[in-house]
Amino acid sequence: MSACPCCSTLEYSQCCEPIIKGEVLAKTPEQVMRSRYTAYVNADIDYLEESTHPDGRTDFDEEATRTWAENSDWEKLEIISTKGGGPEENEGFVEFIAHFAQGEVEHKHHELAIFKKDANRWFFLDGNPVKLAPVRHDGPKVGRNEPCPCGSGKKYKKCCG
Repeated sequence: MSACPCCSTLEYSQCCEPIIKGEVLAKTPEQVMRSRYTAYVNADIDYLEESTHPDGRTDFDEEATRTWAENSDWEKLEIISTKGGGPEENEGFVEFIAHFAQGEVEHKHHELAIFKKDANRWFFLDGNPVKLAPVRHDGPKVGRNEPCPCGSGKKYKKCCG
């Protein structure tokens, strides 16, 4: 018995495995997202293509997907938020961060994934990268000719400005 790679706290056999094997349908976009992450961990490229909405399969690059899946050390999946995807809805969204490493380099893939229901089955349709919020400085504004706040004794414009 092993924990599911999708970080759900459930056993793999009780979480993503039945969805990936086609034994049950995912009930929500989040379940599709978790099963797709697990498919990346296991390099199950067939499932990744099958779980892509038919409208998006023309852009599916099997070779690039396999290369990314096999050359990455998948560390964890964070589900940030979900919206829509209820039993009576045909569209849902999952914001997530997939943590992985390639060699010595750590990566975070932060995306807002779009899911669509077709013939009573949820599919991944598309995804948009989520940009980081701008950094805001809440401290007092320093004038160009004022002493630099770093303590150097120089004017701000000649030091850190």
